[in-house]
Amino acid sequence: MPIALADLLDEEQVILKLRSRKPANAIREIVKMLGSENGPRKIANPQAFLKQVLEREQTHPSVVENTVTFPHTRTDLVDEIVVGVGRSRAGIPFGENQQRAHLIFVIGVPERLINDYLICVGTLARLVKDQTIRSRLLNAGTAREFIEALTTETL
Repeated sequence: MPIALADLLDEEQVILKLRSRKPANAIREIVKMLGSENGPRKIANPQAFLKQVLEREQTHPSVVENTVTFPHTRTDLVDEIVVGVGRSRAGIPFGENQQRAHLIFVIGVPERLINDYLICVGTLARLVKDQTIRSRLLNAGTAREFIEALTTETL
């Protein structure tokens, strides 16, 4: 069954103005939003989830392509694929090459859904390679516009 990004993302899962300037802090900011009692509450144990994402970043740093990066973890701390997005106008240096990422997609996937995860990341990566879509994401004025830029294209 195909994965619909519209089913994985909603406006509460998008931060259009990340305050953080360092990778670990940006990831923390996005995870905090995902685990917020007042927000989407997609992660029951945000601290443990954050630890797993940061540990993976230490051993396998996320690559930045087209100013986009996908820090992630395979974990049993989530029951379904979880995606949180942060946007940084200045960009945040990620990975071994310290390339600046303007869009950070933090993804958590249950161990049992690895194929769905690969489809999800593949779809996101394909979409953000498109300069028009990436431009819409970088210039969206609202979280709704951001989501629409990802979900209104033909998948």
